[in-house]
Amino acid sequence: MTAQMETRPATTSTSVEFVGVTRVFGSTTALAGLDLAIEPGELLALLGPSGCGKTTALRLLAGFDQPTSGEILVDGRDVTRLAVNKRDMGMVFQSYSLFPTMSARDNVAFGLRLRGSAASARRARAGELLDLVGLSAHLDKFPHQLSGGQQQRVALARALAIAPRVLLLDEPLSALDALVRAQLREEIRRIQLELGVTTVFVTHDQEEALSMADRVGVMRAGRLEQCDVPSVLYQRPATAFVAEFVGTMNQVPGVIGADGRVQVGTQALSVDGPVPAAGVAVSVLARPEAVLIEPLAAVDARSPSDATVLVATFFGAVTRLRLVRADGVELLADVASHRAAELTPGTAVRVSLLDRPVLVRASVPREAEAEHH
Repeated sequence: MTAQMETRPATTSTSVEFVGVTRVFGSTTALAGLDLAIEPGELLALLGPSGCGKTTALRLLAGFDQPTSGEILVDGRDVTRLAVNKRDMGMVFQSYSLFPTMSARDNVAFGLRLRGSAASARRARAGELLDLVGLSAHLDKFPHQLSGGQQQRVALARALAIAPRVLLLDEPLSALDALVRAQLREEIRRIQLELGVTTVFVTHDQEEALSMADRVGVMRAGRLEQCDVPSVLYQRPATAFVAEFVGTMNQVPGVIGADGRVQVGTQALSVDGPVPAAGVAVSVLARPEAVLIEPLAAVDARSPSDATVLVATFFGAVTRLRLVRADGVELLADVASHRAAELTPGTAVRVSLLDRPVLVRASVPREAEAEHH
């Protein structure tokens, strides 16, 4: 495969930039001033719920739609009004969109045929790309003879055949079962790194985004809430929406002390980021893996922050516990499954948080937070 890949047209890494891009449909604002720079060779995932604007951004970049205002730059060149076929972008859709009467090889070679490539060059290139996606044994099969995962591999090879400047992936794995999705995630990332092609990946699946992307942009209601590397996005969410959308997040009541630390039950923890004024009630953001629990002996005195196990859900190596504190606050805690036998529903436990700096948010009603956004 190495020798083959050396003969293919080189993919030049390309930068992409959205500058103040808006898209309005009647009374609906799909994008509200998107500013986003994508580095050459980067895989950037746009993550968010349905209707957040991520697919609109992808369609604008592809040229299938035009913004109401703002500019889209590719390697510094304004392509905002450029026709689709002039942008040199490859796109993979959720629905595969293969030609049913063409073999896998002919599907992959289709874009090259439109560009006037010689038949021998088209066949060689198609064979090379199908080998790259692990389908060299299926060159002459038709789409109906291939599984969903194999069809999506053909669609990926077809998008790559034209050596695109930018690869666009629109929910390409959502129609596949869990095992195939996991396999294709790894394959897409391997191929993207091997070719060095700048890639924009749209998904509503946080696991896909965090496992595949160099950076993840979380979108909400047409706005980019945060764009960062997966570890920062997970560990230091910039907004309460990001905290709750990316992974699972507990919000534990606390109060800022005179020393600038936050008091949570009997614990005083350092604050990561801006510190509210002393005496301010806050929500401490804590992932389930940062919630520590120990069974309480029957003779132990219980404090208001102690809790009772409500439900234990087995996830293999980890068991997730749903707890309710004596003051009514519910928490999720992840523990190693070998400990779960002693933490059955009804078990009284002492709860604490991992002793490390924590993110806090001023406690406000959810309605007020929604209005703010």
